[in-house]
Amino acid sequence: MLVVGIVLALTLNAYHAFVLASVALLAIVGCGLNVLIGLGGMMSFGHVGFYALGAYTVAMLTTGAGWNFWLAWPAGVAVAALAGGLLAVPALRVRGPYLAMVTIAFAFIVEHGIVEMRELTGGQNGIMGIAAPAFGGLEGERAVAILALLAAVAATWVCALLARGTWGAAIRAVRDSETAAESLGIDPLRVKAAAFVFSAALAGLAGGLFAPLSGFVTPHSFNFPLSILFVLVVMIGGAGSIAGPLIGAVIVGLLPEWLASLEEFRLLFFGALLLVVLLVAPGGAVGLLQGLSRRMRLADAHPAASAQPVPTVPDMPDMPAGEAIAVRERQPLRASGLAMVFGGLRAASGISLTVQPGVLTSLIGPNGAGKSTVINMLTGFYRPTEGEIAVGSAACGGQPAFRFARAGVARTYQTSLLFGSLTVLDNVTLAMTGGRLGGFLGSARYAAPAARERAARLLAFCGYRGDLATPAAGLAHVDRRLVEIARALATDPDILLLDEPAAGLSREDKGRLAELLTRVARAGIGVLVVEHDMPLVMGISDRIVVIDAGKPLAEGTPAEIRDDPAVRRAYLGEGEGVPALATAGGARHAGAELLGIGALSAGYGAAPVLQRVDIQVRQGELVALLGANGAGKSTLMRALAGLHRPVQGGMHLDGVALEDLNAEQVVRQGLILVPEGRQVFPELSVLDNIRLGAFRCPAGTEARLEAMLDRFPRLRERAHQRAGLLSGGEQQMLAIARGLMAQPRVLLLDEPSLGLAPKVIEDLFAVLDRLRGEALTILLVDQMASLALALADRAYVLEGGKVVAQGTAADIAGDSALAKAYLGGH
Repeated sequence: MLVVGIVLALTLNAYHAFVLASVALLAIVGCGLNVLIGLGGMMSFGHVGFYALGAYTVAMLTTGAGWNFWLAWPAGVAVAALAGGLLAVPALRVRGPYLAMVTIAFAFIVEHGIVEMRELTGGQNGIMGIAAPAFGGLEGERAVAILALLAAVAATWVCALLARGTWGAAIRAVRDSETAAESLGIDPLRVKAAAFVFSAALAGLAGGLFAPLSGFVTPHSFNFPLSILFVLVVMIGGAGSIAGPLIGAVIVGLLPEWLASLEEFRLLFFGALLLVVLLVAPGGAVGLLQGLSRRMRLADAHPAASAQPVPTVPDMPDMPAGEAIAVRERQPLRASGLAMVFGGLRAASGISLTVQPGVLTSLIGPNGAGKSTVINMLTGFYRPTEGEIAVGSAACGGQPAFRFARAGVARTYQTSLLFGSLTVLDNVTLAMTGGRLGGFLGSARYAAPAARERAARLLAFCGYRGDLATPAAGLAHVDRRLVEIARALATDPDILLLDEPAAGLSREDKGRLAELLTRVARAGIGVLVVEHDMPLVMGISDRIVVIDAGKPLAEGTPAEIRDDPAVRRAYLGEGEGVPALATAGGARHAGAELLGIGALSAGYGAAPVLQRVDIQVRQGELVALLGANGAGKSTLMRALAGLHRPVQGGMHLDGVALEDLNAEQVVRQGLILVPEGRQVFPELSVLDNIRLGAFRCPAGTEARLEAMLDRFPRLRERAHQRAGLLSGGEQQMLAIARGLMAQPRVLLLDEPSLGLAPKVIEDLFAVLDRLRGEALTILLVDQMASLALALADRAYVLEGGKVVAQGTAADIAGDSALAKAYLGGH
């Protein structure tokens, strides 16, 4: 392609050489923008500003300061890069449309700054008489065209090196998940700023050639539509592909020449072309060509070819830990007096714990206890309001998350945060850098055979047996868990923190996970697990730390924790004073079955969360659904509400099947969910929130509104306040009032007491008691087992997605299955 371009530049007339050079300049800017848009997922509509800075720097230095072009051109690149760095620091703290708006503002600032700085830039008149450099014995447009072609090829080659190297992988990783990138020691702001500076430098490089190519520069040469064309080059060619900017530049650069008689409609044609590309081939022209090529290869492939095995991790189930995990002395993680305050809410207070090397510690507690807050403080994602954190003798408190990772703290997440655009092997090898990425175009830390071999050993150690080259976005749930653990171990941490690693796994997979975590701890790494699966916790833990309401509650061995009275009170409410309830506890005559659930199975991955659950709720009953976190209670509530489609089984409300209805249709049947976490509309007033509940049955809205305000006097006092300003208890009352406005036949209450103070819980359950007295049919899920049982007529206990006990509230209160479901044991 370069040879063809040079031949054309030497043989075509001056005008066509000018067009050829313009296409090459578009390709150079497109290469830089492709790093931002294609690799980094950052949109910039202001690159015309960097293009202008490069052009004006060359113009001013060659005409006013008497510099040689070969000195002025690098200076133009440096000025554009410097401007990119200065803009990146504030701009990259925002994202999405806000980043695009910042870059647009920058382009306008540059354009109008050029107009106002008349003494330097010539103002509206610009700078004339810019001489073209001599190159290879050529002058004028031909010399600049050949120089532009060489620069375009060099820019493409450099971008290819970047994309295939360590920094390119880091840029894609930050795009996929900044949070996960930080937990590997990568500084997202530094990575994004480097990409921005590099992209700006290439725009300045192209601008420095534009000045001698045109022979003059004016502010109108760098207007906003030119920025749109730069973006179109990337999008039409194919964002993220190496050849995309070259193809896009040819299309965008030559289309105006083909439509010269319709120049005023140029942007209209480009817009229409972009729409067609996005609809037909979101990957641009390159993506379209790759798709066609793939289909042709599949059509022509021999049938036996598709049966050939894909490269996988060798089966090494008994691999010694030392072959995958480095044997070295590791440091403990110590936290003392940690506290975290969000506004007026004290989410954690007085938390002290130590994770010793080689010891498997579990952090447990009821819903809302503050476990996620603690793990986020221990990994630097929250800065503690009080307290200290240290790894060994190195204090880490107050540092950003990537500093914690570099100090030796690795973690996984409740919802796996793999880098979906990278392969399985690339996810793990990138983690091995520990955030130290090396040279900007280098790849030794990332692509070295030794690193790849160690990554494969780690994956084998963790039990992954799939294709190493598959993109992580396409992995099954259990494989995502294993790859994420392998990636965390690849940082060679002192401490590994895992946030609900067993969530969504089958019983067999949980067994393999337990074995893996035990092997990791025995290899010398300190392990801290936050987990709701109590049998798993009790089976693998050396020590258990219990917190409740953000405060430490107990610490000890699994046996000590299981028998601790304070722990039993936190999980079951044992020994707590039950509020005086007017109607609870009395025998009531229940009507016919109103809500029925039969053999219901549901889940979010390969393993079902609910396994053939059978539940019946009769007319006028209050039924409690109890169980530990992760037992499947909220999944059942979401399935009933039409928010999650069950895998198999049936549900009905008074004979009407619910399993195939969407959420809106379920509401029309009179099944109303008050969701976990309240989920009020924070920007709307209390009155407007309540009125929205009457959307299903608007008749008599104002009368029912008054009844709700009578039922909840505190809401009347705050009727005109924004719902987001209410306390947690008031928001819960508002959520219940909103649900009652829909005149439910069955009210689903999901964790209404979550995160509320004891006095507020007492008031809330008094309200539920009055509803019970009015014979409203209620299915209640609540972490406060004793309170729920004091209110309920009947109860079901879920463990591992199965009903393990059912009966009257009194029967369940005395059933050992209840304590076992919450605290494990036998």
